[in-house]
Amino acid sequence: MSSSLLPKNPKRQNDLIKIYTLEFVIEAKKELSKLDKVLQVQLLKKLKSRLLSPRVPAAKLSNMHDCYKIKLRASSLRRVYEVIDDRLVVLVLGVGKRDDNAAYVAAKKRLH
Repeated sequence: MSSSLLPKNPKRQNDLIKIYTLEFVIEAKKELSKLDKVLQVQLLKKLKSRLLSPRVPAAKLSNMHDCYKIKLRASSLRRVYEVIDDRLVVLVLGVGKRDDNAAYVAAKKRLH
């Protein structure tokens, strides 16, 4: 990790950087594996970018507590993930097309 990302005074609790880990429910992992490799790479890259700051206000899902979405507009794919702060985990709940709301429906069923 670059030194510019590290806290200036690591003894201060508020300055510590929280890095979340990425986990998948089994079904979401299967959904991802069925996608074209290019789409898989795009979705994973976007997810990894959220591990430092997973709570993106514009991506918040109003009907699912602590859940957010990632959109790939060109392919109309959606990925739904839950932020679990006490474990520092970003848990992927579903992957699917926007047209049939598959990702949202699946994620709601898999929500912890």
